[in-house]
Amino acid sequence: MNNLKTITFLKKFLIVLVLVSFLGLTKAQEVDDESEFSYKEDSKNGPAHWGEIKPEWRMCNSGSMQSPIDLLNERVEVVSHLGRLHRDYKPSNATLINRGHDMMLSWEAGAGSIQINGTLYQLRQCHWHSPSEHTLNGRRFDLEIHMVHESMDNRTAVIGIMYKIGRPDSFLSMMKQDLKALVDTPNVERAVGIIDPKLIKLGSRKYYRYIGSLTVPPCTEDVSWTILRKVRTVTREQVKLFREAVQDESETNARPIQPINQRRIKLYRPRDNEN
Repeated sequence: MNNLKTITFLKKFLIVLVLVSFLGLTKAQEVDDESEFSYKEDSKNGPAHWGEIKPEWRMCNSGSMQSPIDLLNERVEVVSHLGRLHRDYKPSNATLINRGHDMMLSWEAGAGSIQINGTLYQLRQCHWHSPSEHTLNGRRFDLEIHMVHESMDNRTAVIGIMYKIGRPDSFLSMMKQDLKALVDTPNVERAVGIIDPKLIKLGSRKYYRYIGSLTVPPCTEDVSWTILRKVRTVTREQVKLFREAVQDESETNARPIQPINQRRIKLYRPRDNEN
């Protein structure tokens, strides 16, 4: 009987240990406090020196699959086998956080998932970069959102959407007052209630797919990137709000373009019968 109790206790202990480890690893994927690095090119803690700031950030300088990259037409392989991007999102309680260099919207209990190559990735958070980090044929746009997902085995998948100046984005219009409330307040959290991630519009079935990294320290590699082909629109006022909100003494929060290093970039285009 005592042996049975011991086995039961050990099983419970292992389950708790695995869960704690998983949560800890997920948390470590992307820094929450961004005050230790900057985007100023001539700064000692700027992008060229991120890998020198901490040993665990060394990948920022030494990695061979870093992001962002330029999605140049000449490098792109057009394919139809990747399949449509299926988002199984659901409304969930969210918190808005001013992380110092960006604004992050975090879903507390996950907000649904996407599926890539048979693996489910749970949506954890999204944040914005201005100007865009990725470029299309050398062109940089005005804003880019990153929707960060994590799998049960601690892999990361990010959906990126780029924006140019034009009509207002409805999702950002909805978040306007919450964003304004966090202006110049680094590391302050604001509960924003239930937010439906489906309100972040994709606008296109076409997307780029490549393997890269996080674009902030620790610059972890083997990240599956999905960049929507369609460039959506935002107003100048919406972009300005992001820059004013973070007050980080930098005009941008976009990492410079990284070398391709022979990586394959695929562009998913549906077959005619899929349209």
